[in-house]
Amino acid sequence: MFYQIDSGKVSLRIKAQPAASKNAFCGPYGEDALKVTIKAPAVEGAANQELVKFLSKSFKVSKGDILFKTGQTSKVKIVEFPLTKEFENWIEENGYR
Repeated sequence: MFYQIDSGKVSLRIKAQPAASKNAFCGPYGEDALKVTIKAPAVEGAANQELVKFLSKSFKVSKGDILFKTGQTSKVKIVEFPLTKEFENWIEENGYR
């Protein structure tokens, strides 16, 4: 599974695709990642900043609470943020539980 919930925190394994036409969740990527398209190009951290902004808006989390655990310079990364009702609803609505 591409996410893990532990002690009120979510770890999300993401396969980021920068320079896309829009920011969007595209669904599972293989067995253990979630594909996310990002508008910003992978230049000077722009895609990571856009990813943080997108996750922040999507799951109602402060941008400062979203941490990169691994993969800041890789297309596959793990981000961690506090568990929110919006994330739980998103999991439920998309059948990822």
